[in-house]
Amino acid sequence: MSGIIGRKVGITRVFGDDGRSTTVTVVEAGPCTVSQIKTREKDGYSAIQLGFESKREKNAIKPEVAHFKKAGVGPKRIVREFRCFPEDAELSLGDEIKVDSFVEGDRITVAGWAKGKGFQGVMRRHGFGGGPKTHGQSDRPRSPGSIGQASYPARVFKGLRMAGRTGGQKVTLKHRKIVQIIPEKNLILIEGTVPGSKSGLLIIQK
Repeated sequence: MSGIIGRKVGITRVFGDDGRSTTVTVVEAGPCTVSQIKTREKDGYSAIQLGFESKREKNAIKPEVAHFKKAGVGPKRIVREFRCFPEDAELSLGDEIKVDSFVEGDRITVAGWAKGKGFQGVMRRHGFGGGPKTHGQSDRPRSPGSIGQASYPARVFKGLRMAGRTGGQKVTLKHRKIVQIIPEKNLILIEGTVPGSKSGLLIIQK
């Protein structure tokens, strides 16, 4: 299989046979249920729709309940489409995708949503070094400095790095290695760090 939905549990480290430690991110992935199968003939493109985390039927609207009833499962809290599944994958409605569809050593792509930092200055947002601490300047140590020219072109260029809202955007990391899989607990240990806070939603694809 080629994709799964999960939530970030936290960061820890594991030790290899040579005694070296590796920083890993623990992700609780799946089980995800196949709630819809899209084909080129019917929908114009091929994709697999997966549902993750059940929710009570009274909290779901009627179209949701009917949609998942076709797959023979209850309503799901999170639904995502995966186009990376091979067209010849032998999947049917109601099938479960678990972590055992991945193998230790696989290279994966992990997408998540970075922590929202709110409005931040240029030093926090872009890593600016700040102004000089001497030569008479004492009231603007964290300012961005000049943002343009005076008489010409007499405007601020689009895309100039300035203070503003930081974080909260989708971040995709490629070629991350799966260090370990714990199928009985639905856990995947991914080498390095991944975006997002604890319990943040993650999309994992081969």
